[in-house]
Amino acid sequence: MANNVMLPQWGMNMEEGTLVKWLVAEGDEVDEGQPLVEIETAKINSELESPTSGVVAHIMESEGSTVKVGTLVAVIGAPGENPPRPEAVSRRRARAPRPQSSAPAASGARVQVTPVARRLARQNDISLDNVAGTGPNGRITEDDVRAAIAQRDQPAGRVQVVPAARLMARRNNLDLAQIEGTGPGGRILVEDVEREIADSPAAAVNMDAVAETIELTGLRKTIADRMSMSVHTMAQVTLTTEIDVTEIVDLRDSLVSSWRAHRLRPLVLDIMIVAVADALQKHPRLNAHLVDGNVHLLKGVDIGLAMAVPDGLMVPVLKDAASLSLIDAARAMRDLADRLRKNLLTIDDMTGAGFAITSLSAYDIDAFTPIIDPPQVAILGLGRVTKKPAVHDGEIAVRSMMHASVTFDHRALDGVPVAEFMRTLKSNLGSTDWLGQKLGES
Repeated sequence: MANNVMLPQWGMNMEEGTLVKWLVAEGDEVDEGQPLVEIETAKINSELESPTSGVVAHIMESEGSTVKVGTLVAVIGAPGENPPRPEAVSRRRARAPRPQSSAPAASGARVQVTPVARRLARQNDISLDNVAGTGPNGRITEDDVRAAIAQRDQPAGRVQVVPAARLMARRNNLDLAQIEGTGPGGRILVEDVEREIADSPAAAVNMDAVAETIELTGLRKTIADRMSMSVHTMAQVTLTTEIDVTEIVDLRDSLVSSWRAHRLRPLVLDIMIVAVADALQKHPRLNAHLVDGNVHLLKGVDIGLAMAVPDGLMVPVLKDAASLSLIDAARAMRDLADRLRKNLLTIDDMTGAGFAITSLSAYDIDAFTPIIDPPQVAILGLGRVTKKPAVHDGEIAVRSMMHASVTFDHRALDGVPVAEFMRTLKSNLGSTDWLGQKLGES
């Protein structure tokens, strides 16, 4: 019996993957667990393995294709079996309009609906049979129901436009009546306006003035897509504070000799990580995911650590950071960095973070605005440590100072909980007293 091989969902926020290289050809015999194709996702490169032993009957998607989760990519048949080539079930990203919200669901089909969407539909007397889902596997989300409500209530002939798209169109002097909407019910989305801007004559580039053209592909394009999606779908706000880290810097310097036995050089970032993990335990609202209108507070403190790679930025995850001693956190961070350089990270290494840290402390950057990686609701950005005059114990002294910025999603959090988290972090970093047992194993 033939087995269909679909692109799986590795991680909660994986939506698509690019088929980089097929490792087998049609007619090849394969064993269960044998890699079939290299996949590049938003998080990492990985290999899609065969779910069974057999013969590769059909390869449904070509190298270089970017396909959605759940797309049929290959068919594995039993030895001697010649299964017919199925009709391609591709969810490849395209510019074609999404299904209209007026299209009813297939008769007898069981449609998945988020709890928030179901409640909203019931409160507004909306039949879910007439709502097309745009979530994973056609799931009906809160946005889909709100679009159906807006379409029902709008005056005849009026086109629905998301607020960010309307603002963008106004700033670029675009006529919304001339833009085709691809959202539910023909609603005009931000990407529709962006496409219109890109296609307009004013966007044409004078190639004679261009020194070099760099196409956004691979990891760089994935980062661009995710950051654009992050900014356009979240209400992001950033709070910044200045922290006296003199004691932390002194502690780092005092550990240099004792850590030589561990072949480690202590960093301020090592101490920052355990300080952040401690603060997240006291302020769990920042250690969360926002999915389909629900905020999920996470049990474990898993922290994403942004690390630079040649084509952009990767964010491996330090698991169970709150349970680690200072030196164990340092070892774990260096292990992640080493395996990142060697391209040995797994999907598990790259997923599950409830909070993230990104640092430009090695550069001449004092403060910056980090961008959240959904479904997380907050991220911490760290600037450089500089010596400057500051008031300490009522006197002016030269102190080591650092700026820290937290960007948060205002849909999930208000400013006060974030400010309280930053106050705890600032208190931790202003004194080494809180470390206690964390230093016991160093």
